[in-house]
Amino acid sequence: MSNSMLTPAGDRMSWWLIGMMTIACLWAVHGLGFRLEPARAAIPVFGLAILHAAALYGRVRGRPRLRTGATAFLQMTLFTVIGVVLSYALAARAGPLWDGRLAAADRALGFDWPAVFHAADRSAAALWIGGIAYHSLTVQMIVAIVVLSATRRDDRLRTAIAAAILSGFATILISGVTPAMGNVVDPAGYRRLWPSVAWMEQDMLRGLRAGTWRTLDLTQLMGIVSFPSYHATLPMILAWAQRDVPRWRLIAPVWAGLTIVATPLFGGHYGVDVLGGIVLAVLALGIVPVLLRGMARAGAGGRGQDMAASIAAAAENAPPAAAISAASRDAACR
Repeated sequence: MSNSMLTPAGDRMSWWLIGMMTIACLWAVHGLGFRLEPARAAIPVFGLAILHAAALYGRVRGRPRLRTGATAFLQMTLFTVIGVVLSYALAARAGPLWDGRLAAADRALGFDWPAVFHAADRSAAALWIGGIAYHSLTVQMIVAIVVLSATRRDDRLRTAIAAAILSGFATILISGVTPAMGNVVDPAGYRRLWPSVAWMEQDMLRGLRAGTWRTLDLTQLMGIVSFPSYHATLPMILAWAQRDVPRWRLIAPVWAGLTIVATPLFGGHYGVDVLGGIVLAVLALGIVPVLLRGMARAGAGGRGQDMAASIAAAAENAPPAAAISAASRDAACR
């Protein structure tokens, strides 16, 4: 299947998913009393406008790399903003916490997190490597988009973006049914251990659930999902997308692996959160390419039918063959 067929299908799927997320977000926030800080919203809105202008410029000026990259950045930025707000709203509406069940599942699988935390606390180098890897997820996404658009792997990029948005949407919806504070550990009991995201955001999550936290600062949006972990899902998708790019086919999976391994420690995730995120990545990468090929074939079939109809209409309006032949004979006689 050619890039020219898969790329439009990938774009359509991503925009449809973003539209569905927007509808879900509007429904979820209704009646909760969320307030948006207009001054803070100006910065991301300006950024979105710049990305949209860049995509339009690339299209008008015939610069496919710019158009492809800017569109991917625009889609992922919109997904992030809408997705985080949706996760906040679902957290505010969520029922009892699932931490007990998730912790029990970890114990059943043999995860011994106190031992892991104490071992990590003894290695400053391991903490730095893991911490940088975990907190570099946005950088990984930026690098993947730049690399794939620069090397004209448009179909791979569009597939990765659609898979990232689909799996992210699924992650947020699942988290609304299985809310959790996360594997929260007080770093004060350790010498070197970094505070996890779950530890730093626990007050906000409690405020969302209690109804005391309702101000949206679009410059400070934080991920609050515990199960499943998107920090396990997205790196796998990005590594898959770069699997045949020189140099990056080696760098990307190592980078992704470090991020996934570091996720329980620095994200405050349970082991089952990470396993769930890995399963979501595999499912998304299995489902999305099939859907895109089907959409591309349907689009090609529609274009083929339109072309056939145009040809048939032209044939109907054309002079009959007998008339053409007679006219030719008359012209020859003259």
